[in-house]
Amino acid sequence: MKGLRAVLPKAVRKRIMFGFGTALLLIVLGFGLTFFSYNQYRKASSRIEHSQQVINRLGRILSLITDVESGERGFLASSGDGIYLEAFDTALPQFPRELAQIRELVADNPEQLRNLDSLTKRIDAKIQMASQQVDAVKNRLPISIARTYMMLGKARMDRVRELLKEMNEIEQGLFNTQSRLAAEYFRNTLISIFTLSLLTFVTLIVSYNLLENELNTRQKTEDQLRAYEDELQDKIQLLEISNEELERFAFVASHDMQEPLRKIQSFGYLLRDRHQEGLSEDGLTYLNKILQSAERMSKMIKDLLNFSRISNKKEPFRTVRLNDVVQGILNDQELKIKAAGARFEIDKLPVLEAVQSQMDHLFSNLISNALKFTKPDQPPVISIRGELAEPDEIDELTPGRTYYKLTVSDNGIGFNEKYIDHIFKIFQRLHGKSAYEGTGIGLAICKRIVNNHKGLITAQSQPGVGTTFIIILPEKQTQSVHDNATTHETSPYSIGG
Repeated sequence: MKGLRAVLPKAVRKRIMFGFGTALLLIVLGFGLTFFSYNQYRKASSRIEHSQQVINRLGRILSLITDVESGERGFLASSGDGIYLEAFDTALPQFPRELAQIRELVADNPEQLRNLDSLTKRIDAKIQMASQQVDAVKNRLPISIARTYMMLGKARMDRVRELLKEMNEIEQGLFNTQSRLAAEYFRNTLISIFTLSLLTFVTLIVSYNLLENELNTRQKTEDQLRAYEDELQDKIQLLEISNEELERFAFVASHDMQEPLRKIQSFGYLLRDRHQEGLSEDGLTYLNKILQSAERMSKMIKDLLNFSRISNKKEPFRTVRLNDVVQGILNDQELKIKAAGARFEIDKLPVLEAVQSQMDHLFSNLISNALKFTKPDQPPVISIRGELAEPDEIDELTPGRTYYKLTVSDNGIGFNEKYIDHIFKIFQRLHGKSAYEGTGIGLAICKRIVNNHKGLITAQSQPGVGTTFIIILPEKQTQSVHDNATTHETSPYSIGG
């Protein structure tokens, strides 16, 4: 049955195992009933044999007492011819042994024991009377006395025959009863064997048909799945080609858009620097808005280029010290940090197999966010910590691998966690462009970087309290070359509710 577990659904496996179990139970039950019926039949046969032995012994007693009767009558009729006493003398010593054997046979039948006691007395009386008659003939007593003994002996002989008949009828009744029971047990045995064999056969046929149908259904399903898999592989290949073309187009388009945008910015700055005095106040305002929009457009194109490079570049994984990554970012943003009056609390962070440039982008975007979304009346406090993660607590992680949990926390403005599914999507913003600068691509880049490293990212936040970004990354990567062809962006997971 172990093989069934690998190929059959649980419900079908249960039905099949139930069918075979029922068949096995019927077989065991059949053996049990057959053994019981056979045992009863054997007992009945034994009792039949027992009754037959009793009947035979009773017939032997009747034969012996008849020899006694015939001997005494022949001796009387022949006026003392001794030849007639041979059967008489031969029969007399056999009575004790025959009666003893009958007593052994009827020891379990109280009624027959009582009859046997009476029979013994009647036989003794008959033998005594026969002996007296023989003695009367031998002693030449008057014939009338001998005939009187003969008449009394006949009466006693009739009583012996009557009791033997009664005992024989009792044993014959037992014989008939046991014969009927034996026949009934034999018939029941045959019926039980046939019925249970038929039920077992039907159960096995049903179970076999169920198994065969399920295997056929499974084979058809597997054939369909193979066809679907082949079709899916073709679609995946077409999708990969399409994604590569789209990413290449985005990269080329973003790169080519930089040139006219730089011209717009250059001529805008020249116009403002050389002809500012000749412009009206409204004209100068319009020009500044154009330059601001061009600057924002430039940042958006740069972010798009970064987003596209993460997908297109295949960089090798190397050993990366995250403390060095964070320290480098703090050095690059030193002026911004001092201007904001920010304070950093950084633990000893782990060493991972990762892409160095992508780790730079990841922590740069998270630190920039923490410095951007601050409260105006409170200096930012940013905490960066790392610890071992527990893969068993998160379903998306692979058991048996080592993961680290990294957190970037701030005391900024925070956000409502109902928007957590939106913040990691490209161009998604929770605040207006006038309130906080930005392109809405930074967190999408973070999510793609984490996905490329087979990790997970989410956030916990409350409005007015602050935000904590949580990143789970594996210590080791299973492949040595970065390959994003099969990377899929899953929805952010939830840690701690």
